Amino acid sequence: MAGSRRDFFKTLTSVPPPAEMELLRVGRPAMGTRFEILFRSEHRTRIEGVHRALDEIRRLEQVMTVFSDESEISRLNQHAAFHPVTIGRDLFAVIRRGLEISQEVQGAFDPSAGALWKCWGFYRKQGAVPSPQELEQARQRCGAEFVHLDEADSVVRYARDGLELNLGSIGKGFALDRAARILQNAGLEEALLHAGHSSFLAMGDPSARGRGWRVSIRHPLEPEKSFAVLDLKEVGMATSGAGEQFFEVDGKRYGHIVDPRTGVPPDHILSATALAPDAAQADALATAFFVMSLDEIDDYCRRHKRVGAIVVPAASGESPLEMHCFGGASKYLVDR
Repeated sequence: MAGSRRDFFKTLTSVPPPAEMELLRVGRPAMGTRFEILFRSEHRTRIEGVHRALDEIRRLEQVMTVFSDESEISRLNQHAAFHPVTIGRDLFAVIRRGLEISQEVQGAFDPSAGALWKCWGFYRKQGAVPSPQELEQARQRCGAEFVHLDEADSVVRYARDGLELNLGSIGKGFALDRAARILQNAGLEEALLHAGHSSFLAMGDPSARGRGWRVSIRHPLEPEKSFAVLDLKEVGMATSGAGEQFFEVDGKRYGHIVDPRTGVPPDHILSATALAPDAAQADALATAFFVMSLDEIDDYCRRHKRVGAIVVPAASGESPLEMHCFGGASKYLVDR
């Protein structure tokens, strides 16, 4: 489980469009990063819908952030272990989606593992290796199976004391999906939405050539370089890595993404990109793929035909970095 990526790293960057394509870019800060919506200039009459979409993202931030004691999720975390809590439909929807994905990946992504993220000091950006006792105590306060949902009444109950939900690894994608729905209702069918260049949602084809939106994945060790270029259309994409949010102890590096199955940050993967039908799923799967083994990722993509993955494992010695593609990821690749 990762805490909020919150632009700790910028893995993806848009590649400039062809000279004949003029794009407008409208953005606002939210969720600790900057959200932007790119669309063709001839659709400037849809600008009111773009602003409504950005308003929705800011509204959802107030619902999902764990960095405010007044947010809806913070109030849920404060009370749900003591009695059932009725919450809004938006928060209920993203929690339900996160728990569904957690079950699909057998706990490699777990929105209930907020205690683990805090245990490692990433909540306040003060990383420290916990003692075995502290780590075990944090693990005892986690577990998706202890989050009970009553969909009929939009009620949540925690069956474990100290459990805390953290939606940082799915919330930005969920917000992009909701923003896209507003854009479509406003008549804007072609747009590229991103959150801090780590979560993307590509709508339509701005080039009218079947190519879609061109983006690049940055090199996990040399962020000024591109590692791969992709063309995206009607797909969500997200990348997880620990290149900028980490700490070192006795020469060992600990990234901010924690494997909820072990309670420890993994070190076998440098970056993991997920492609999925929606941005929320891509967001959560990017975190899951970062902690899973290559065999586990391959198995998941074989069982979920609309999902793809691009993974860069950590190299040993002087070996060059390798890119592994799973599922349908290769069809989006243009170059590397």
